[in-house]
Amino acid sequence: MLEVDRLSRAFGGVYAARDVSLAVADGELRGVIGPNGAGKSTLFTMISGHLHPHSGRITLDGQHIDRLPPHRRAQLGIAIVFQGARIFPGMSVLANVAVGATARTRAGAASAVLRLPRHRREERQIFAAAYEALAQVGLADWADRDAEQLPLGQQRRLQLARALTAQPKLLLLDEPASGLRANERRDLAQLIRQLHRGGMTIMLIEHDVSMVTSLADRITVLDLGEVIADGTPDEIRRNPRVISAYLGKGAAA
Repeated sequence: MLEVDRLSRAFGGVYAARDVSLAVADGELRGVIGPNGAGKSTLFTMISGHLHPHSGRITLDGQHIDRLPPHRRAQLGIAIVFQGARIFPGMSVLANVAVGATARTRAGAASAVLRLPRHRREERQIFAAAYEALAQVGLADWADRDAEQLPLGQQRRLQLARALTAQPKLLLLDEPASGLRANERRDLAQLIRQLHRGGMTIMLIEHDVSMVTSLADRITVLDLGEVIADGTPDEIRRNPRVISAYLGKGAAA
């Protein structure tokens, strides 16, 4: 589904990503790990289009997308959940989630302003999709509440539901469990596992190595902007370069 070929990006002469290459199969859950500053989030923002690479290619289902803007990539099926909960204040949980379906709209601005039948029909479809996504993440009972009232763990689920309304073929999760309590992390991991089992292709950045190894089919390890390992969770646990750079000497035990 996704192919990243020798992707590079530098900031002030310092490489955040250098010749990063990886391929993600349809239906795969790919973990991406590495120390702070390894280039993980930079990789995700280049895939989603919020940051352009200085060199390299990104291909989605055989189509080169590395020069497309974020909204075009969203229309092609890429959704990203950024690190940290982003909530639109003064809006209900349902309205916050419905925002994620804007990439699917076709009626146009004039139709919206004039409240034409096509716009009203599309609006009903969007809110139906948003409610379905809320049910999928276990937040249907919270639909009419003020989104700002949600606890952090529920806000992360809201973010995930917002991404799901776009019906993505590739879901990018950038540290979704950051700041969550142990029980919230377990619940989130189970939700991600359910989405994966449903056939969704997912890329996951997480500092919680045990969470990633329990979920991922394969793991890519970055260090100083470069790929230092790529393999199954078992292979990654035993890789000497990964142990030295990231996991620590006791990790192979």
